[in-house]
Amino acid sequence: MTESDPRDKWSAFHFSLSNPSGPDQGDVPRLLRSLADHLEQLGDVQVADIAFQSQPTDEEDDLRFTVYYYREPRRR
Repeated sequence: MTESDPRDKWSAFHFSLSNPSGPDQGDVPRLLRSLADHLEQLGDVQVADIAFQSQPTDEEDDLRFTVYYYREPRRR
């Protein structure tokens, strides 16, 4: 019996990404660059959805992307 990758338990995968708390927490371009880097590291996957959330805090907005994807090569 071979061990399967625990990530293969689900048909769709997801991760959330935000800037660190503190100064520049609400920096949208910084978060977009980070998101692009993260997606590039995943390799050839099909992205199903990217959700953006913004929650007000005392200092700056807490920004977050949640990405839903499939571990299959994207269609070309």
